[in-house]
Amino acid sequence: MTATTAVHFGAGNIGRGFVAPFLRESGYEVVFADVSEELIGALQREPSYRVHEVGEGARELVIDGYRAIDSREHPDDVAAEIARADIVTTAVGARILQFVAPLIVQGLAQRAADAKPLIVIACENAIGGTDILAAAVRELGGDMDRAIWANCAIDRIVPEQRGGLDVTLEAFWEWAVDRTPFGGDEPELAGVHWVDDLEPYIERKLFTVNTGHAATAYLGYQRDIATIAEALEVPEVLAEVRAVLAETSALLIAKHGFSEEEQARYVDTTLTRITNPELPDSCARVGRAPLRKLGRHERFIDPAAQLAERGEPAWNLLTAVGAALRFDPADDPEAVELQARLASGAAPGDLATELCGIEPAHPLHAQLTEVFRLRLES
Repeated sequence: MTATTAVHFGAGNIGRGFVAPFLRESGYEVVFADVSEELIGALQREPSYRVHEVGEGARELVIDGYRAIDSREHPDDVAAEIARADIVTTAVGARILQFVAPLIVQGLAQRAADAKPLIVIACENAIGGTDILAAAVRELGGDMDRAIWANCAIDRIVPEQRGGLDVTLEAFWEWAVDRTPFGGDEPELAGVHWVDDLEPYIERKLFTVNTGHAATAYLGYQRDIATIAEALEVPEVLAEVRAVLAETSALLIAKHGFSEEEQARYVDTTLTRITNPELPDSCARVGRAPLRKLGRHERFIDPAAQLAERGEPAWNLLTAVGAALRFDPADDPEAVELQARLASGAAPGDLATELCGIEPAHPLHAQLTEVFRLRLES
């Protein structure tokens, strides 16, 4: 392919360690856009950085061929890059996409009349991340026809880093991208698995990797266990996490047609990945942002709600929710806010609706209310 420039929003660990290497392998010069003066300054000073993969099939990569722009200080420069880019990717967090949208609107307006449509892929840990970004661009009056908007699902564990530009992450990855917006003319993107239906891959990852990882964190944290690996060495915790994943597996098999053997292998692989001794991670870090993780379309409530709608039990998922309600690190603003809202005097049923988005008429509401009641009485 005759690739030129890729603009990537978010110069954090996912952006540098996961997305940028594949963009470079595809032949793109990468332009990092970020509001972090420290990160952008480091990328501007250093001509390269290293990505260290660990686990089976691990590689050592040197990433170069990039530039970096402070999108807060120089938004017009970012928009100018978008105007001549082939592709825009993001790894900023779903709630930050609204702040990326104005620059894309500006960049689309500046594109040459004969330019090919800009490819936009939001590589966020959220369902329909690109749809979220597209909606924000549309609301601002952006020319939607000047771009191709493709959702994706990403799966790669990036633990706490020691600082600097180098990134250590697992060798395993999955980057599934919806091919349908391209009408049979998908770009050549290294690392991408093109799929016709993205939902099975999104839900399998969210309801297995994210659910299992977070459940381990909360169940471990409430037992004063420091790390994910140590938590899963405790037979009781391992049994509880496997029980949670048995419920989500039942949903995935029934809904998406994964075989029992295939899903069992995926669960075992997930548990091996999150206990990789070369990727140590703490229960406190993995459990961060509990309000988001307890959201209606997140890793616990979404599968539990779908199971309840099918008349199936979700008590093990709700046990993990109960553990999440006890997550209280003082340095996590969401954990502090969660504990404050639990102490506000609100009724358990109201909290189930307010914090988890489950309305009283929903078949999960009574069971979720019981979880909140037990937490408030403890």
